[in-house]
Amino acid sequence: MRLKNLRIENLRNIAMLDVALAPGINVFVGSNGAGKSSLLEAAYLLSHAQSFRAGSVDGLIRRGQARMAVAASVCKGSGERRLSVVREDGTWRARLDQANVPQLGTALREAATVCFEPGSHELIAGSGRERRRFLDWGVFHVEQDFLPAASRYRRVLRQRNMALKQGAADAELDAWDAELAGAALPVDGLRRGYFARFSPCLERMLALFLPELGAGSMEWDSGWPQQTDLHALLAQRRGLDRARGHTSRGPHRADWTLGFEHAPQRSHLSRGQEKLCALACVLAQARVHADACGDWPVIALDDLGSELDVEHQQRVLEWLHGNGEQALISGVEIPAPLRGENPPARVFHVEHGQLRPLL
Repeated sequence: MRLKNLRIENLRNIAMLDVALAPGINVFVGSNGAGKSSLLEAAYLLSHAQSFRAGSVDGLIRRGQARMAVAASVCKGSGERRLSVVREDGTWRARLDQANVPQLGTALREAATVCFEPGSHELIAGSGRERRRFLDWGVFHVEQDFLPAASRYRRVLRQRNMALKQGAADAELDAWDAELAGAALPVDGLRRGYFARFSPCLERMLALFLPELGAGSMEWDSGWPQQTDLHALLAQRRGLDRARGHTSRGPHRADWTLGFEHAPQRSHLSRGQEKLCALACVLAQARVHADACGDWPVIALDDLGSELDVEHQQRVLEWLHGNGEQALISGVEIPAPLRGENPPARVFHVEHGQLRPLL
């Protein structure tokens, strides 16, 4: 999959911008604050309806404006579709081939983008919420049944939490326990299936980027003990859940961890190693998507030159030349490994939210 062009309106410091993108590697260079990361952010919004940077979605809208829009022509094989998303009045609207799309998820499935950026180390060092969100995006694109299953689980979880806070009787909570346990099983099953695909891909990527740490291994945590019936566990922990006002076990507490032969615990990793682990996760997720869906996602690498040394930049770019269909890379300058025999397909200079093609 690739984006043939990208049209941006009122995203951060970009008022209006149309850019034609090439297959292969597209590089955006410019000084800090020029708007180059916002171009990658636009592609990411088409896939996630949120930024890869911290802050609210509405904070992305250019100051003084009421709406933000991103659109692209999405090419898959010999086909092409026009996708657009608009943020206005605190809500998203989406269109696909000029028709309104009632469910945002249907539109987001059309333009998969994965991203490695300066905050990506939080995938390794941060809370389980980051890892769940990362994994769930992959499951969403690979498994058609995941979105309705996850939506049902979240709905039941909200109802049980509300009942806990309101001091509902045991009979009512018995019913919610049964509902929650039933809704949890398909979510956990789909996640486990995806994790079984993701783990071997990640092991190969970790061997490429962190061979000095020895063999890598991954473990999945469903959010409750594997051999325990969730329905029975919810009843057992009801007193604790009442006191806390929320449900303490279930898929909303799921997590996954990785370790290495020579660094078995997360705390053993340096910040640089955390970044390389996160990069391996992003590229492994791209590989799983390609294997499962038949097309590569767009691969966005924000501020690559600042995040990785030249040796690891070289490894990433060699991998991109052998895999993937389109990459978007930002930086203050063209990455050193791309200045030699394998130049990027296109290079743009970004200044004050405007573009000037250099190549």
